[in-house]
Amino acid sequence: MADGGRRQQRAYIGSFTAAGGLGVLTAAVDPDDGALTVLSAVDAVPDPSYLAVSPTGDFLYAVSETAEGAVAAFRVHADKPEPAGPPTRVGGSGPTHLSLLDGHVLTANYNSGSVSAVPLRPDGALAEAASGVLQHTGSGPYTPRQQGPHAHQVQPDPTGRWAVSVDLGTDSVRVCALDGGTLTVHREIALRPGSGPRHLAFHPDGEHAYVLNELAPTVTVCRWDSAEGVLRPLGETPVLPDVPDGDAFPSGIAVSPDGRFVWTATRGQDVVSVLAPDAAGEGLRLVATVPCGGVWPRDLSLDPSGRFLYAANERSGDVTWFVVDPDTGVPRRGGSVEAPAASCVVFG
Repeated sequence: MADGGRRQQRAYIGSFTAAGGLGVLTAAVDPDDGALTVLSAVDAVPDPSYLAVSPTGDFLYAVSETAEGAVAAFRVHADKPEPAGPPTRVGGSGPTHLSLLDGHVLTANYNSGSVSAVPLRPDGALAEAASGVLQHTGSGPYTPRQQGPHAHQVQPDPTGRWAVSVDLGTDSVRVCALDGGTLTVHREIALRPGSGPRHLAFHPDGEHAYVLNELAPTVTVCRWDSAEGVLRPLGETPVLPDVPDGDAFPSGIAVSPDGRFVWTATRGQDVVSVLAPDAAGEGLRLVATVPCGGVWPRDLSLDPSGRFLYAANERSGDVTWFVVDPDTGVPRRGGSVEAPAASCVVFG
């Protein structure tokens, strides 16, 4: 136990069990240098590729990125989360992301191109079935990846009023309302055809957002109007200094707590990029790129303090941590820990 009886911060690592992953790993986080020490692994559901922690830290939720599509809840006890009942089917296929909003777990279902809402019981466990499934429609010009909708991320906006879903297949972002477990589209915002939006991150000012495009590879800077529920694209910035030679698929995006820096990870090029917003917040400038410390960074996470950055390197089977320079935003590699088929890192 830490000073005062408080538990040391924990990190939870998701992984693809179908590719040799160990399920959900729990790791201790060193507060001085950000180093991770794996404490346990729970192989309770297949392919827990993305995770979310409850606001109280008492529950951990995981998608099961399978054709059947499910979400699982874990009670956080000491150093090994325990399943809180059986997984719940989400009514969609291949969920890749989840978040919490208004007493529900929301999942973005990539294969079926839909977003689901699963109610939470008062104790934090999951209900037995999804209360609502919102089916996306549409397509994009890049037929190998955009023949239909592919919802890749869903999260609340900073006010908690809206659910924002990002769809790679339709080149669009949907702003949705959640009412009694039913999701409805408030507005759909079109991005550049063929850009393939994957993840969105809000600026701490609550008035701007950054959409990371997997097929571009770029970041689209947007203005966010929470009162109207409107996202207005302003322009795109490349996340790489040159035209890439070979695969270049951006994956994760993070924004510093003070809003001075934006980081992205790009698979294939296996780099972390540092970008800086301009004074007005209307544009981005590419500052630097550094190696991600492994192969195929599936996701990128910033610890709550904003001091340490983590790359979940899927194909090299590790999580690399970096110490962020507070003046330049450039991350310096600190070390890595083995995590087969790693897919994401979250903190609780």
